[in-house]
Amino acid sequence: MTAGRLADKVALITGAGSGVGEATARRFATEGAKVVLLGRNADSLAQVAGSLGDAALAVPCDITDEAAVKAAVSASLDQFGGIDILVNNANALVPGMLADHDLSAWRASFATAADGPMLLMRECFPQLSGGGAVVNVSSVCGELATPGVAGYSAAKAALQSLTRSAAIEWARQGVRVNAVVIGVVMTPATEAAIPDCEAQAATARSVPLGRIGTPDEAANAILFLASDEASYITGAALHVDGGRTVELNSGAADWES
Repeated sequence: MTAGRLADKVALITGAGSGVGEATARRFATEGAKVVLLGRNADSLAQVAGSLGDAALAVPCDITDEAAVKAAVSASLDQFGGIDILVNNANALVPGMLADHDLSAWRASFATAADGPMLLMRECFPQLSGGGAVVNVSSVCGELATPGVAGYSAAKAALQSLTRSAAIEWARQGVRVNAVVIGVVMTPATEAAIPDCEAQAATARSVPLGRIGTPDEAANAILFLASDEASYITGAALHVDGGRTVELNSGAADWES
């Protein structure tokens, strides 16, 4: 991997206080980018930004709040003078079975996975025009169904549709818009959901590659799409899921040939 792939770039990353967002911020910084870290947990953001020094700015922000998004973009411009890359990674999984799904929970999923990215894309567009890149972090849940997460799944599907629409609308302005579709990755949220070794092993067995992914593996894919190495890629969905979305029958990877 070539060092300095994001030299002189400024990247705004949401959900940057932990997990995939934190890994992405650290990866971008090693490649020469200035990073603006957005998230709701001010303490986590400050810790990550502090470890990155002058290359990072922490901006506590609720991305579902239009005024807060505008203020965060302004703070980014004041600090670094521009925005070249936007990574919409913030995540909120609000469970609920469809037959009795609470409307506020349903809307909460869409607010974080669709409304927030739209607001940030809209506000960053003037800065991105002329060669910028957007990477939206989606989930295999946006393509495959599983009980109990109808709102989250629908919202992630909406994010991928938004990615395609923006890629077409902004192509003439030189803005590339792509998605990374991640499967099970060992973030703090994942660890909280499957804290014991038995549950983690069972989850790993459900993945064709036989293991749970790491935040760094997702960050590497995000880096690629954000970099000039992906200069002729837009409207794409890059799957980082250990093969989960291409498996027709669960366990097919274990069949003998």
